[in-house]
Amino acid sequence: MSIKFTVDAKFKTTLDKLQIAMKEVAQLPIDTHKYFVSITPIDTGNARRSTSLRGKTIEANYPYAKRLDEGWSRQAPQGMVKPTERFVEKRVKEINQKIGR
Repeated sequence: MSIKFTVDAKFKTTLDKLQIAMKEVAQLPIDTHKYFVSITPIDTGNARRSTSLRGKTIEANYPYAKRLDEGWSRQAPQGMVKPTERFVEKRVKEINQKIGR
């Protein structure tokens, strides 16, 4: 005995939206890292060069990272973490809107 199942157009559209969203979610750590680096103050370039993405974690691996994030530089008075959190929140909202949530 066999079973046949047909995906109707409405269900397919939902799946297509979810597939797009999944791609964007997978891209989110990469985009977040790029954003974090772009707002990192630059003097010699060491801070930007020493910021890496390990899986889904951004690592600012230099001795003065905490100082920069606390607003020590006039180039980034809000630091990098808080603006990056807002960036992620905005992107998640955009992704949710694409899937109709």
